[in-house]
Amino acid sequence: MNKLITKETIRRFAYSNAHLLHDAPRGIVVSFFGLGQNRMQDADTEEGIFFAERGILYLYPYNAPWCWMDREAVLYTDEVIDAMVTGLALPEDIPVVLMGGSMGGLSALVYARYAARTPVACVVNCPVCDLPYHYTEREDLPRTLYHAFFFEEGEIEEVLKTASPLHLVPEMPDIPYYLFHCCNDKAVNKEKHSDRFVAAMRAAGRRVTYFEIPGRGHCALPYDLHAKYLSLCAEEIEKQK
Repeated sequence: MNKLITKETIRRFAYSNAHLLHDAPRGIVVSFFGLGQNRMQDADTEEGIFFAERGILYLYPYNAPWCWMDREAVLYTDEVIDAMVTGLALPEDIPVVLMGGSMGGLSALVYARYAARTPVACVVNCPVCDLPYHYTEREDLPRTLYHAFFFEEGEIEEVLKTASPLHLVPEMPDIPYYLFHCCNDKAVNKEKHSDRFVAAMRAAGRRVTYFEIPGRGHCALPYDLHAKYLSLCAEEIEKQK
């Protein structure tokens, strides 16, 4: 199929804050949603406004609802970014930062590995890190994973490893990673996911900053840490001057 996403059609395929920018953006932040949260945005978002005020293009691709960063999701996200880089005549090496929570956290981490444009940083909240384990973690998950990887060849556990941050550690780019994980997370077990991923990444020599948040549930960052979550994305863009 011919590519359909352009600067002119972007609103059908992703949220963009480009209309809020007064000058050429200094960088791009790409945000990925959690399981089942893929509704189209009919108004400017908190994040879109936040990054526009800092001269940063913000993109929120409308990937499929069960987007575990399978091959289709990688290519779709590449196309969203390419459309805006081309349409806004941005430099090919414009810095990109990835962010997301839960399934979106996994998507950010996995996309960092496969993206056509390697990001300069990745900032995630309560991310799924061990996808084969997550398949067994909740009753609502197998159908979503089977759907996402339906056309892949091989046993399910081996297929899931291709989109599992924990299993991709040796291949992850050498960029700064910031992980937030709430200690009372009942949806994505902190010990099984972020704790293990952070340890493996540090053992592999990657730069990881880990925020462990006591007394909070899944993705429920307190105000100050939510603000830090956003500001870290902007700061990593600003470092690229």
